[in-house]
Amino acid sequence: MGRADDPFAAAFVYNVNVGFRFMRNASDIIRTVSRHTLAYMLFSISELFRHYDEFDPLDLLIIHAILNANVIHVMNDPSLDERFSSIDAVEPDVIKQGVSRAALSRFLSLPLETVRRRVTALKRRKILAETKAGLIVTEQNMFKFGNNHELQKTNMLLLTKLLRDLKRAGINGPDDLRVAKSAASTRKAK
Repeated sequence: MGRADDPFAAAFVYNVNVGFRFMRNASDIIRTVSRHTLAYMLFSISELFRHYDEFDPLDLLIIHAILNANVIHVMNDPSLDERFSSIDAVEPDVIKQGVSRAALSRFLSLPLETVRRRVTALKRRKILAETKAGLIVTEQNMFKFGNNHELQKTNMLLLTKLLRDLKRAGINGPDDLRVAKSAASTRKAK
């Protein structure tokens, strides 16, 4: 077998069902990953919309973008991530990182006035709160945003399906994406 930095050897990936498989080229890997991850995202969003059918989809997008911003530092800190990894653990409001309406507007590519109007309505429903640092999804919101066990379990099923589908396609982990990453960066440089 070739070395790990050998482009020819890197084009082969091991799949437990079919053994070593040749990925035709970097574009094939990119397309395969794109198709499967898009399917995962669409199924996830569909489940979110189905579960919270009383909410406008744009409001759900805003809530979850704020929730993600609130806990991104928790996910990036191994000790905090471990501390709040239990399905029963909820990040308290005091450690949440707030986000501004302007940052939310830029992140979601939405007009600032739309974000302001939607945030005001969500604050009235006591889903969002304003802190000195910005907007947070409240720990005690009655809709369990950020702590919905049913959606967390559904996400585990969808993620398992994504990983299984990628493995079946010959992508077992990040090392299998190396060929695609180097090809993409070479194209950008041209």
